[in-house]
Amino acid sequence: MGRLFSLIVIVSLAYGGLYFYYGVAMKQVIERQIEDRGLAALEVENIHYGPLAPVSSDARISATVNYRGAEATLNIRVIGHPIFSDEMRVELDGLQALRLRIGTGE
Repeated sequence: MGRLFSLIVIVSLAYGGLYFYYGVAMKQVIERQIEDRGLAALEVENIHYGPLAPVSSDARISATVNYRGAEATLNIRVIGHPIFSDEMRVELDGLQALRLRIGTGE
């Protein structure tokens, strides 16, 4: 019973680390793709992905980007894996939401 618990803890820690690193790697990939397309003024704020995305080579994620007070959520399809694949393809599936912040002009 103790060995099984230890194995579960080790696997959980490994997966937690992989899940965290996947988010960091995907944010870097998306920022690089945005810069390559000449849209360096866009800022990637958040990356959202499912619990199985870090172990899949075909994942759908959403990225929240910000540009001068306008915020948009993009649906992105990732083919390949940022950690385990040499080649990766990032495809924009569509715009999920667009929010404009109306300021007071100050």
